[in-house]
Amino acid sequence: MSKEREKIFKDARRILVKIGSGVLTGNNGLDREIIENLVDEIADLTKQGYQFVVVSSGAIASGRHRMGFKDKLQSLPEKQAAAAVGQGRLMRVYSNAFGKHDLVVAQILLTMSDLTDRTRFLNTRNTLSVLMEWGVIPIINENDTVAVEEIQFGDNDNLAAMMANIMEANILINLTNTEGLYDRNPKGAKKSRLIPLVTDITDKIEKAASSEADPVGMGGMKSKVIAARKVTAFGIPYIIAAGKRKGILHDIFDGKNVGTLFLPMAEHLTSKKYWIAFTLRSRGKLYIDDGAVNAIVGQGRSLLPSGVLEVDGDFNVGDPVSCVDSNGVVIAKGLANYGSQDIEKIKGLKTSKIKQVLGSHPYDEIIHRDNMAVSKRVQRSN
Repeated sequence: MSKEREKIFKDARRILVKIGSGVLTGNNGLDREIIENLVDEIADLTKQGYQFVVVSSGAIASGRHRMGFKDKLQSLPEKQAAAAVGQGRLMRVYSNAFGKHDLVVAQILLTMSDLTDRTRFLNTRNTLSVLMEWGVIPIINENDTVAVEEIQFGDNDNLAAMMANIMEANILINLTNTEGLYDRNPKGAKKSRLIPLVTDITDKIEKAASSEADPVGMGGMKSKVIAARKVTAFGIPYIIAAGKRKGILHDIFDGKNVGTLFLPMAEHLTSKKYWIAFTLRSRGKLYIDDGAVNAIVGQGRSLLPSGVLEVDGDFNVGDPVSCVDSNGVVIAKGLANYGSQDIEKIKGLKTSKIKQVLGSHPYDEIIHRDNMAVSKRVQRSN
């Protein structure tokens, strides 16, 4: 066992496992043998004291097979209809497989709007905590049947990254149909090499990840590396491994050098700042001067009106907005204390002028530091 893996699994108890469509499905729809193998492993590890949450793909692929469609579905209504057919079948397979081990499963279907609202976010966390305390295995998927573009996660890699924050996971294991991350696309390169350990997700690492998606899935390796960047920013280790390999979870927990391990960042975001950075979608942009950039990135300060040059977008108090430097780089995201119309009036001014212009002075800051997440890429470059 490597020192990195020994350290990770020494105190790990809450485990999030994401299982992709390429793992769960075969030529005849859901691959029940694969599912039962994985469930057997999760059940065994659960009885050893680990708590598991599963983010599972497969509903659309299952529904498509049940309806006898050979080609990949193209339109959103077709995919949503297939998900409606397949989700019940997927849960039945999980329920029966875990039932053999006297374990109960719970179905949780989410859309992005369930997590962008802070109250619903916390309610989801509380529900998961109770289920895990009861020894129940939550099975989570995007609510594909009702999700539209504005409230979609994009793929289950992104959903899993968000769930890792919600459940405060000790590790996220992403099971896919490849052995891990290669230095180049293994499908087109004879000399591709598996990368066993990633200590820092550099641009080179991101370029090594192919965006080619599995025929039955939504994302490719690129989406998994993007998810790894988010998860490790919260201080959670992340492993990409081959889900069809029998005994894969036991191998991982035994410390065997399988898959690709992404180490967490030493300095990581709090849960709230992770939520701001990676769950909320910006409603606008604030272009700020170099002095404000230095204050935010170099000195850990809030954004004041004097540092704002331009306002882009129509947003309200409390909405998430991005802070952009003179090179067009997003250096931070935060919750605005003022709406866009008021910021337009007070941009460039000292805080002492706020009441004179607006008639009131509720805050000194446009974005308070406690409600701001600074880009880790920007921090690394300074």
